[in-house]
Amino acid sequence: MSKKLWGGRFTSDTNEMVNTFNSSIQFDKRLWREDIQGSIAYCKMLGKQGIISENEAKKILSALQEIYSEIEKGTFIFDESSEDIHTLIEKALRQKTGTLGEMIHTGRSRNDQIALDTRLFIKNSTGNILQLIREFQLSLIELAEKNQDLIMPGYTHLQRAQPVLLAHHLLAYYEMTKRDTQRYKEALKRTNVLPLGSAALAGTTFNIDREFLSKELRLQRITANSMDAVSDRDFIAEFIFISSLLMMHLSRLCEELIIWSTQEFDFIEISDSFATGSSIMPQKKNPDIPELIRGKTGRVYGHLISLLTTMKGLPLTYNKDMQEDKEPLFDTVDTVEKSLSILSLLLREIDFKKENLKKATENGYLVATDLADYLVTKGLTFRKAHHIVGDMILSAQKQNKELHQLDLHEMKHFSSLIGNDVYAWLDPASCIDRRNIKGATGPKEVKKAVRKAKKELQS
Repeated sequence: MSKKLWGGRFTSDTNEMVNTFNSSIQFDKRLWREDIQGSIAYCKMLGKQGIISENEAKKILSALQEIYSEIEKGTFIFDESSEDIHTLIEKALRQKTGTLGEMIHTGRSRNDQIALDTRLFIKNSTGNILQLIREFQLSLIELAEKNQDLIMPGYTHLQRAQPVLLAHHLLAYYEMTKRDTQRYKEALKRTNVLPLGSAALAGTTFNIDREFLSKELRLQRITANSMDAVSDRDFIAEFIFISSLLMMHLSRLCEELIIWSTQEFDFIEISDSFATGSSIMPQKKNPDIPELIRGKTGRVYGHLISLLTTMKGLPLTYNKDMQEDKEPLFDTVDTVEKSLSILSLLLREIDFKKENLKKATENGYLVATDLADYLVTKGLTFRKAHHIVGDMILSAQKQNKELHQLDLHEMKHFSSLIGNDVYAWLDPASCIDRRNIKGATGPKEVKKAVRKAKKELQS
């Protein structure tokens, strides 16, 4: 007869290779907190409902708390011959309480148990990630505020387009991560649901109190369908999807940091403490941290595709394929947390090269749109003004000049409407000053945006 928890109908032991291949303890041991937390709540409920006696419940609870304390202190031995974290905890419970420990599984299955553990894990991880996003945003705001008056080129197609305030550029990433925060919070409502009580798939014959369990575990509601409850992994896929979007946003910022640190751009200096060198080229200073975050983004995308592919063909209800959800989830959490943590620190160690940014805004005809707008104020349609400015740029390029370097006589050749007041429109700083509409790069609006962001983060 097999010695497994489920071994009653088996006449021989499982092949050792099957044991190894089937086991998940090497990675799901990470769920020990959530597993014990769920068992403590379940034991209290069994005692309250009279399914076990109050005295039996007290003994089991005491043993569970001992196991929790031993794991926290590092004195507990994780026996990797156990099939999974549930089996391991129950085995440790039996060692402390004898056959009494077997009562904890009354009316419960590993199917609803793992669904609960994973939900609690995501709930806890979401709280950590939200705090790390906030710290990242604080670093971003600090950097924006410190460089509030710096002007830089804004880009489209990676070609210089129009002058913008550096703070405005950085605040774009605040808005991206603000949306990420909202998404995590919204997803948490769908994660914060109790599956315990669904048992294997059909519920249980015991009179368990699911409302009590949900309150004890601080979950907002209970699942409505036991078959869906044990086979649902939407909440994991949604968590990884939101994390993929967050990593995409971090990766975009990292791409810009990488570009800005090149000699070709030379906009920033990353602190030596956040850069590495070359084993062969003594002059090198490499932006490895942004590059790694950019690379790890693909790793999180892969986890999303992995889980969606695992789930796409599964009939109801639980299937062993679903064991493959843990490693993608755990690695996603680790990758997101580490990326946010180190990028927050790196942002505090960046210096912007003011003169290089200034030179970049003075070359490349960044004021062209403002010149067209100037002609519109003189009575031309924008399309006609656009065409005239295009001709002026072509002429200036042939002379290797910028627009502000053309004299008034040359400009009047293209339009008699141009007067001496045109030069006030050709200064990058004045271009920014004119853009004080809500959400634009005007100094007043950017200062308001910084204040608003700081206020949001404080609340």
